Amino acid sequence: MKQLAFIKRSNGSHWVGDGFPVKSIFSYIDIAEEMSPFLLMDYAGPTNFPPTARKLGVGQHPHRGFETVTIVYEGGVSHYDSSGGGGTIGRGDVQWMTAASGLIHEEYHSPDFAAKGGAFEMVQLWVNLPARDKMAAPGYQGITSDQIPEVALPDNSGKVRIIAGDYEGKQGPARTFTPMNVWDLRLTAHHRVAIDLPENHTTALFVLRGAIRIGGEHTVRTAELAVMERTGSQMVFDAEEDTTLLLLNGAPLNEPIVGHGPFVMNTREEIAQAINDFNSGRFGQIGH
Repeated sequence: MKQLAFIKRSNGSHWVGDGFPVKSIFSYIDIAEEMSPFLLMDYAGPTNFPPTARKLGVGQHPHRGFETVTIVYEGGVSHYDSSGGGGTIGRGDVQWMTAASGLIHEEYHSPDFAAKGGAFEMVQLWVNLPARDKMAAPGYQGITSDQIPEVALPDNSGKVRIIAGDYEGKQGPARTFTPMNVWDLRLTAHHRVAIDLPENHTTALFVLRGAIRIGGEHTVRTAELAVMERTGSQMVFDAEEDTTLLLLNGAPLNEPIVGHGPFVMNTREEIAQAINDFNSGRFGQIGH
């Protein structure tokens, strides 16, 4: 059985552009080895925005060497990038953008959400790419809620939406470069959950609302991340309340990480090349 390694709390809050007030939950600066292949998690919300005609969000900026995954719980996000990818997602939808060899993108509140205003809540992950794939072609996956399989957990303990990976034979729609599970769980209060996961893979549980108890003594609450030991193949915990939970599980890459702002590579030379390529216009342009 997997044991709790530690509970990670926010590194502090900041705004990304003028549309995303986020808590920085972890990054490769602090727990790179423990969270591989996941590089970073920002949690935006829940925040209420009044109706506006302004374009709130973050303007054009580059990435190379990894993927960004945006999971919308409330509100709406519009994305455009220089690979030609783009679209708008709402509640329950996911954007999985592969920056890889490099692109420029922008993210804003969707026009419909901006006009109506209301509750906004999302998670953005950075997912590392192995060295062999860091210079692969960029890509974009717009995943709508109806494409994400939902499976009931045993004993009426809740349900799991499979964004990436598989559970009980159901496969998530996201295409990934390395083995991983990214699941959105909705748990019923006062029920125990037992899930089988691959041995020696990274596993972490992020609580968006509610609370879970691990090992009978450790309570993980809203905006806290439980990072588990890699040994063991079963994850067992109890939902103390009705709980919304994001499960991250993946094969660690065990490769060097060298990051500089929006670029995450394996060597300083590759970072210098990324900066030079971006400054030279090799990341393309957004075509809209």
